[in-house]
Amino acid sequence: MMDSERLDPRRHAYRADLADVRLEGRVDAERFVPGARRRVRRASIALRKAPVPILGFETELLFGETVLEFEAADGWSWVQADRDDYVGYIPTDALDEHHAPSTHRVSAIGTFLYSEASMKSPPLMHLSINTPLVVEATENPFCRLSTGGWIVARHVAAQTKVARDFVDIAERLIGVPYLWGGRTRIGVDCSGLVQLAMEAAGLPCPRDSDMQAAEVGENLLVPDSLDGLRRGDLVFWPGHVGMMVDGMLLLHANAHHMAVVVEPLSIAVARIEKSGSGLSSVKRPQALSAEPVAASRASDENE
Repeated sequence: MMDSERLDPRRHAYRADLADVRLEGRVDAERFVPGARRRVRRASIALRKAPVPILGFETELLFGETVLEFEAADGWSWVQADRDDYVGYIPTDALDEHHAPSTHRVSAIGTFLYSEASMKSPPLMHLSINTPLVVEATENPFCRLSTGGWIVARHVAAQTKVARDFVDIAERLIGVPYLWGGRTRIGVDCSGLVQLAMEAAGLPCPRDSDMQAAEVGENLLVPDSLDGLRRGDLVFWPGHVGMMVDGMLLLHANAHHMAVVVEPLSIAVARIEKSGSGLSSVKRPQALSAEPVAASRASDENE
């Protein structure tokens, strides 16, 4: 039995006619190619299962994120995201050559890329949180990007500086509209919210809720009373995920409210049960941030 019967096509690039060379010997394909590294040049771009623009999308790629491009044909590129290995199709004109690794990222919920080092200059695009940047120089109060344009320096953080609490990041997105496949402050879905919040805190997190349920944190046994939960615990239903703000309140992007909201967990459980889905698991991440406690305290003392 070839691995293609077990490999998740969302995170492994293979088709009957073409596959990632790293999968040679594991899957059947007519050709195997190494892929070429490319960089996203738009503020965000939808990644789709098929090269059909009227289809919904599975996730989004952000400006500056890199991909492996395995094929470019008829205006579409078949790619795999370096960030989380997600595979799909994006317009070829959304990509350009990759020249340098990112040095910084957008740390604000959102910011603008300006044409000049002035807030009165016309913005080139809006950039969402976690957008990777290659900063060429800092000329306060702006940073100049190697790809062109200027960003307010206080909205930028070094790649090594992470948020101290991923739930805090998610709380800053309360009210953002629900968008299937979204992962920006313009629109976000349930697993996209968890992923972007954890990534801002330096914690690895896969894209979809089933992946998160399988790979993030340790399983918790939760009584019917729902007691014993704490901030940062991830609560899963089939096809849905939210995070606990504290022992009672759940924060999640959901299609009922069509927004990111906070509500009592008991109310969410009762409502979702009426639709035929019960809680499937509760997971506890090891920490709210990848930032060492000692480093956090040292930072506090220096502020």
